[in-house]
Amino acid sequence: MKPALKSALKAASAGAIACFALSASAATVTIATLNNPDMIELKKLSPAFEKANPDIKLNWVILEENVLRQRATTDITTGSGQFDVMTIGAYETPQWGKRGWLTPLTNLPADYDLNDVVKTARDGLSSGGQLYALPFYVESSMTYYRKDLFAAKGLKMPDQPTYEQISQFADKLTDKPNGIYGICLRGKAGWGENMAYGTTVVNTFGGRWFDEKWNAQLTSPEWKKAISFYVDLLKKNGPPGASSNGFNENLTLMSSGKCAMWIDATVAAGMLYNKQQSQIADKVGFAAAPVAVTPKGSHWLWAWALAIPKSSKQTDAAKKFITWATSKQYIELVAKDEGWASVPPGTRQSTYARPEYKQAAPFGDFVLKAIETADPEHPTAKPVPYTGVQFVGIPEFQSFGTVVGQSISGAIAGQMTVDQALAAGQATADRAVKQAGYQK
Repeated sequence: MKPALKSALKAASAGAIACFALSASAATVTIATLNNPDMIELKKLSPAFEKANPDIKLNWVILEENVLRQRATTDITTGSGQFDVMTIGAYETPQWGKRGWLTPLTNLPADYDLNDVVKTARDGLSSGGQLYALPFYVESSMTYYRKDLFAAKGLKMPDQPTYEQISQFADKLTDKPNGIYGICLRGKAGWGENMAYGTTVVNTFGGRWFDEKWNAQLTSPEWKKAISFYVDLLKKNGPPGASSNGFNENLTLMSSGKCAMWIDATVAAGMLYNKQQSQIADKVGFAAAPVAVTPKGSHWLWAWALAIPKSSKQTDAAKKFITWATSKQYIELVAKDEGWASVPPGTRQSTYARPEYKQAAPFGDFVLKAIETADPEHPTAKPVPYTGVQFVGIPEFQSFGTVVGQSISGAIAGQMTVDQALAAGQATADRAVKQAGYQK
């Protein structure tokens, strides 16, 4: 064999061995996340991360919200280590962090600029002063409406509507023969689906899940009034099959022009104002989430965040990924791909200071104020022993909140009365806190 050929073959095999060694040592990071538009965008842009980190491979598990919650909870409680990164929220993070199930997020790179992250978000994802997840986006809730439909009927949406006004507007705007529904609201059962919205209605009607002694309050006059109002409004002026609609379904209905009004997460604003995603981008207006007898707890506070379970075998690679996905640089990538209106909201002060964002997102300052004024420590007019605006911050809520959500969804579908749904919910909630030892 000629010396030149021999050395070429030697070099080629050395290269192959090096390549094989690299792929063998590449860390696979398995990410569990939900099928919301912002998360789909993250997956779409993630090859940029893999290109910059050739020793890390990303494996995506994208699930419907309720399924994600079940899978993540099962994985974390059994320590099975299926996932290296989990998309979890302001409900799970402090509880799981406190129990030692999550990797504390310390020594973040200096250019991450943790102080730039909105304080409300950092506080909500911490326990005992220790941060356990990085916020991917943060939201409150607000009212969206069709300016053209309001103008056609001579109606004016106030900056702070009441639920009575919302009901009157819905009556006037519903045009079922033309496929226009006066209101779209979550009806899909789940503690983070219909009960996230429903709890804010209960709060502003003066209700609460439990009194100070942990006695359930679901059969109280405030709950009956709030849930009856919500069920009647959806039955009269909502789309067909409302009991199956969650955030994604209502986003599709609103952006395709089927809803005159929609009360839901502030994160939807960026999608509704995006001309590529929304048929009503130039017709959408916004106002605060409605109030009834008290402003307390009328708008929620939520963060979808990225956390690393203690059971992950790829902690360093996972940390590298979540710092990238929640960085200023990632926000720039989304702006380039989708436009400034669609960047993940509520996480960084610097986003709200950007002239490009202010111009593209007329709702920006309004949303930041809603996030900063939500008060999970004092969510109700009457005192309560729990924290959380649209949830009860105890581990048991995940289970009983969903069961109550199923009953209320059943009332929307006409399978039971509101009184029957609330009586069943009362028994479920009381039993759960009694068994867990909250009631003395």
